[in-house]
Amino acid sequence: MNMPVTSYMQNVFGRDKKSDIKTVAWITDYWLIGCAITLLVLGLIMVGSASVSIAERQLGTPFYYLWRQIAFTGIGLLAALVALKIPMRLWEEFGPALIIVSILLLLLVFVPGLGRTVNGSTRWIAVGSINLQASEFVKLFAIMYLSGYLVRHNEAVRTSMSGFIRPLLLLMALTVLLLLEPDFGAAAVMLATAMVLMWLGGVRVSQFLFLIAAVATALALLVYTSEYRMQRLTAFLNPWDDPFNSGFQLTQALIAFGRGEWFGVGLGASVQKLFYLPEAHTDFLFAVMAEELGLFGVVLVIGLFTLLVIRALRIGRFAENRERPFAGYVAYGLGTWIGLQAYINIGVNMGVLPTKGLTLPFMSYGGSSIVVMCIAIALLIRVDYETRRDDRYIQKKKWSTR
Repeated sequence: MNMPVTSYMQNVFGRDKKSDIKTVAWITDYWLIGCAITLLVLGLIMVGSASVSIAERQLGTPFYYLWRQIAFTGIGLLAALVALKIPMRLWEEFGPALIIVSILLLLLVFVPGLGRTVNGSTRWIAVGSINLQASEFVKLFAIMYLSGYLVRHNEAVRTSMSGFIRPLLLLMALTVLLLLEPDFGAAAVMLATAMVLMWLGGVRVSQFLFLIAAVATALALLVYTSEYRMQRLTAFLNPWDDPFNSGFQLTQALIAFGRGEWFGVGLGASVQKLFYLPEAHTDFLFAVMAEELGLFGVVLVIGLFTLLVIRALRIGRFAENRERPFAGYVAYGLGTWIGLQAYINIGVNMGVLPTKGLTLPFMSYGGSSIVVMCIAIALLIRVDYETRRDDRYIQKKKWSTR
């Protein structure tokens, strides 16, 4: 029974020494894996519950979205296994190529016949019966590129304005393409994650403040010059002013939270998912969960995301302390991205933030999001594995020289 496992781990991690393979069990962050698996399973349950009515009405198959989500999860787990096999040095080496792939993906969205428009936004690339959301992969690739840039040009980033500006120009190009879709939420998350990485990379305080001011001004202008974004903002400030039009989504979400009380109305018993709450199985899945599982479910999910982010940041700090800066930046970036997107989605559902088209990581319906999140967890495991493996090798070498 041990030999197949050992052989498998050798294939995944590319190590020949059996002594190293035997350490895989204890060097894996089980808290991280446990949080991700729990969120995935809970997400499948809630997608099945939230989508049953709309799937029955639209397609005549109650569990259509659930079966597709299960299939997407399977694809995501396979993609995670592939990502586990790729050493972090290769991700670092191909970072610039990934940013070019990101630009190409965003340009393909606007190609007639390939790009697919839903609810006025052209965010998807049609691949047969599957819609690929380019922005999910772009956020991942941007983290890889920027992490590598901060390692290669660390001195320039810390001391010169040109070193600080160069990566931002590429990220701004991605942002412009995202806003043309439009996908304001993805652009905001990507820029916020980039700002955190730049700060961790040692950008001077004056430059960082300039970056914050520039991003804040740009976002404010985008809201001011866009009628639908301004409408979303005003609806967020007072959704009950127009509860049947601009404030409809938020008011229905708040009703769902109110009905949930402490322990919810019961799994499958939500009323708001019955054509009252738009996008019940995607952007507003959290509101349906709050109605069915109550405050208990809300606290559980927030706690799981918080623990997952803490473990990701811990992995990043461990890698950075062991002089693996690229791996550290990647872990920091992935943890920041997952946390930001999760908390923004939760904030939108609870009426704390204006409505954004962002999925809840690991839980909302959507193939691209599930696949990319599985890859993100695999990358965190890979970072943790490589750091601990090398640290153990150094410790063994120290003992052997005594």
